[in-house]
Amino acid sequence: MKNLSSGETSPRPKPHRAGFTRPLAVIREALATAKSQPVASIVSIVIVAGMCATVLLTTGRTVGAQQAVLGSIDSAGTRSIIVRADADAGLNTGVMERMANIEGVEWAGAFGAAHDVTNSAVSDGSKVAARTVWGDHLDLLGIPRRQPVTDGTAWASAAALEQLGMPDRIGGISSDTGADYAVAGEIPVPDYLGFLEPLVIVPQISNTTDPSAVSVLVIIAARPDLVSPVAQAVQSVLAVDNPTGVTVTTSEDLATLRALIQSQLGSFGSNLVVIIFALTALLVAAILYGLVMLRRRDFGRRRALGASQGLIISLLLTQMAVLSLIGAVLGSGAAAIGLGVTGDPLPGAAFFAAVGVLATAVGTSAALLPALAAARRDPLKELRVP
Repeated sequence: MKNLSSGETSPRPKPHRAGFTRPLAVIREALATAKSQPVASIVSIVIVAGMCATVLLTTGRTVGAQQAVLGSIDSAGTRSIIVRADADAGLNTGVMERMANIEGVEWAGAFGAAHDVTNSAVSDGSKVAARTVWGDHLDLLGIPRRQPVTDGTAWASAAALEQLGMPDRIGGISSDTGADYAVAGEIPVPDYLGFLEPLVIVPQISNTTDPSAVSVLVIIAARPDLVSPVAQAVQSVLAVDNPTGVTVTTSEDLATLRALIQSQLGSFGSNLVVIIFALTALLVAAILYGLVMLRRRDFGRRRALGASQGLIISLLLTQMAVLSLIGAVLGSGAAAIGLGVTGDPLPGAAFFAAVGVLATAVGTSAALLPALAAARRDPLKELRVP
């Protein structure tokens, strides 16, 4: 740009960073508008808060109960597959290597035949059944990967330790086969191994060249719906000599019941959420449309001063988004307190967050039609003096 008097070129002015300032200006204007209309803003917050609280106190309670029921069913072992083999069936530890190629197996353990053990310090003590066990992930049972004594360390459940008379949870045990083991500590017993209680197990290192006999094989599927296909795959790799000496027990019935409960409770909750959100959206839209009609001269004045339709829409949507977010937080907090006071199970943080986000989105979306109506007002018509 040239200076006409001196002929010199003046420096070009730096452009303003409008792309960053405009969104902040819109937010500030939306907040100022919300503060200037306290009654309307409070009503909008209360409606959205009521929506969140209603959903959480109804559907949220249902989801919490659903999670509690499913957790109870899962604790009974909806993913377990138990294979029992007679001594002449010929099932051995080689099956563990063959099962490694089956997808959908979360955990597997092979248990040998039970043999009685007693506390080495008590000659006439109570007898408890002990089993050898093979598996790659015994740490899930609380057993460390490295044993103090290879193939000679035993781990026992609380019930077994009580019967053996070991209040310190350590000691020595003697088997009726003449073997001695050192009890290294206590392990928790998951539900799918509850049928083996009182449980004393001796971890073993797998020997592929000389496989050992297996009496009980326990497999846990990754998901309840995989129980049936995993059970079929496991049966195909058992490689037993006498198939009649093998029985397979699955929790397929429990898995089917779990899926049925999840489907029925889930569909009920979804339908209720849709109805509540739809009614709330209509209320928000009606309130905002009434506010637009009351402020039509204000919007007409803004349009006459150069405000674009997009700016008017952005102001209203931003204002409602802020109010909806405040209402969602307040409603979710009130519902959490209510569920806690009544002792009902909470649906979980993810459900609370989803309801809050959805409520904010619904409130903001409901403001779209009133915002379009405000943006399309004719400024000359609105500013005309009657």
